[in-house]
Amino acid sequence: MTLPAPALPVVTLLPGDGIGPEVVDATIRIVEAAGFRAAWESFEVGSAAIARTGDPLPREVLESIRKSGVALKGPITTPIGTGFASVNVALRKTLDLYANLRPVKALAGVKCPFPAVDIVMVRENTEDLYSGIEHVVAPGVVESIKVVTERASTRIAKFAFDYARTHGRKKVTAIHKANIMKLSDGLFIDCARKVSLDYPRIEYAEMIVDNAGLQLVADPARFDVVLLGNLYGDILSDVGAGLVGGLGMVPAANLGEGCAVFEAVHGSAPDIAGRGVANPTAVTLSAAMMLRHLHVGEAADRIERAVARVYAEGRALTRDRGGEATTREFTDAVIASLRG
Repeated sequence: MTLPAPALPVVTLLPGDGIGPEVVDATIRIVEAAGFRAAWESFEVGSAAIARTGDPLPREVLESIRKSGVALKGPITTPIGTGFASVNVALRKTLDLYANLRPVKALAGVKCPFPAVDIVMVRENTEDLYSGIEHVVAPGVVESIKVVTERASTRIAKFAFDYARTHGRKKVTAIHKANIMKLSDGLFIDCARKVSLDYPRIEYAEMIVDNAGLQLVADPARFDVVLLGNLYGDILSDVGAGLVGGLGMVPAANLGEGCAVFEAVHGSAPDIAGRGVANPTAVTLSAAMMLRHLHVGEAADRIERAVARVYAEGRALTRDRGGEATTREFTDAVIASLRG
């Protein structure tokens, strides 16, 4: 009797726009070369989805992610000042992807000021100034409301400490501006302090956000896991990326209780779209995080090692990293390293 082949895991795929489809296609080649096969459910979002359905984030996309539980996403253009709201923010809020996780780690072969950087940014993803509550008070006067709740602050603090404990991290530093915003940031810090009491083996520290920006670029070794609200997390995680070569070098995950979306956090770079020169590293490392989330840790480790070897060798780097390799040539080099 022949047994049926096991069903492939379903992964929702959002290629995005600009260079998104190119770097996502490259990543899928690498993931499959590492031995992971999936049933990819691909959807358009953003401007392409508006042209087709009138909605930048169609209901079918949300339904697919809820059903599969996991998505891999390329960059999506968000209009500045006008146009449709951010698809990225809408995904996080609608699916309650409350934790944004960004590992910031230097790779050998990538020129950066601090070669030993190894920081994990944990950002609250659903409220703060990104709640989108804005209104015109009077002509020329706009008010934007910052929302901070005990529930969300406690939840993200617990996530940060759980991550630190699970991954052998020694310290969590909470970032705030409670000296000025005594109620909102004060609540965030108060929740972090209370949660820290449940983790006596993990050091807890606090730092005012402007000083944190200074210390990140002066002495990043003092940070391990960094706990941040939404706005501070958005800004300082990009600063952290700058320490290791830029947004094209770092992965990201948006995690909730039932769903997870893994993404590159860099822009869609329409100026180089279609030229075959985009760097797929950020999406590829995000896919490795996705595989680990799906309990395919061996394939994730192999991908991360292969990417690291390509950078250490320095022979097949894309133009943003000082090389002349095309997207395909870089991808081929990573696959060759996987098979070598």
